[in-house]
Amino acid sequence: MRPRTGCTLREAGRSLREEVPSSAMGPSFRPEEHPAGSRLARALARMDSLVDWERRERSEGEGMRMRQSLAPIRDLLERLGSPEGRFRTVLVAGTKGKGSTASLIAAGLRRTGSAVGLYTSPHVERVHERIRLGPGDISDEELAQALERAFGALDEAEARATPGARATWFDVLTAAGLLVFAESGVEWAVLECGLGGRLDSTNAASPELSLLTNVDLEHTAILGSTRAAIAREKAAIARAGRPLVSAVGPEGDEAADAVAEVARELGARLVSLEVRAEDSIEERNVALARAALDELGKAVPDRAGTRLCAALLDGRARLEARLPGRLEILERDGTPIVLDGAHVPSSLALVLRDLARDERLHGGAQALVGMGRDKDASGLLKTLRGHVDRVLCTSAGRGPYRDPEELAALARSLGFAAVAVSDARDALDEARERALGRGWVLVTGSLHLVGRVRGSLVRTTSAC
Repeated sequence: MRPRTGCTLREAGRSLREEVPSSAMGPSFRPEEHPAGSRLARALARMDSLVDWERRERSEGEGMRMRQSLAPIRDLLERLGSPEGRFRTVLVAGTKGKGSTASLIAAGLRRTGSAVGLYTSPHVERVHERIRLGPGDISDEELAQALERAFGALDEAEARATPGARATWFDVLTAAGLLVFAESGVEWAVLECGLGGRLDSTNAASPELSLLTNVDLEHTAILGSTRAAIAREKAAIARAGRPLVSAVGPEGDEAADAVAEVARELGARLVSLEVRAEDSIEERNVALARAALDELGKAVPDRAGTRLCAALLDGRARLEARLPGRLEILERDGTPIVLDGAHVPSSLALVLRDLARDERLHGGAQALVGMGRDKDASGLLKTLRGHVDRVLCTSAGRGPYRDPEELAALARSLGFAAVAVSDARDALDEARERALGRGWVLVTGSLHLVGRVRGSLVRTTSAC
């Protein structure tokens, strides 16, 4: 079925099989680079008028809590001709590593010659990063056109007072992303859940395979106060008769037991993957992606003689799958700068463990830290003990983020040498000056913080 309004995205698209690096897909979107009246600027301005739960308190009084239904996104998708039904889908949830694992699965699928879309969140520097065709971000024109079409569906819903009228920023962007994939002719789309799983907008799709990377305490005001409760929310992306690949374990762990219970309730086939404690973050993500490709190979017919299997995830695919801000190491004036958006203590602990093994990092570390108000600030700071010489506390951006002065006071109470620097780029400059010639810099606590500093680094550095 064709969408009800607008021209097709295929007309404005390009070949999905052109393996072009993302750096060649056009400049990053920044407001100052686009005239106020440009097509994309107008679309993004309207996006900013919607409720964006990534950048606001998730329980701002009665009537302002996050919704408890998928009805708005389903309404939008129906009005757009149900684009989510025009390709096969893999859905990925978890506390840590879900974006990287989704990207690895997409890279493996592309090795078969299939056209593949990838949807991840949040973005680090520009919203285009969330919607990828092949290995590259979509263009300004593709994004603007898709958003206009999604807003057309929203306008219809508002006129008829149907559930889509309550669509949020993430609903509209998800609908736009799925529309891009359908109109561009992808055969597969790999979708990363934004928050939780059961009520996440991406769960409006019907996945061939669902995957759960891990479960830790996060977003407790929304998902539940225990790992078991959170696991139930995330595992609810499973589908009857289809595989649910999970690295939540070991057996007997409260979260693992909750995942198994949800799989039984939904009739999904649970595929439990044991990861070794000593495995690096990348090794864990690769193991999950390979398990997913093997399971897909059992259920999906071969394509042109190429069977879906773990072997597709070779070195080339792994390199292509790297995402910005996830254990990314850049260099400026000889000083390594590590960017990682870890926002829960257990994730940060794994990041620090892997960095301790990296021969490129010598001397003491200056930590540039910023995070949301709903994050375990004390736990994150305690995790940094013994790993960093100094903590520079800064703002992670606009929205519900911890005040730098408050964060610095907490850090000092925990025994750190800590200062508050309100502007993130100024904080990075100070951290870099302190590390120059004798150490390195770690930027962590939030992908939004990473995004605030990464652009200036990429324009003036080379990869380590």
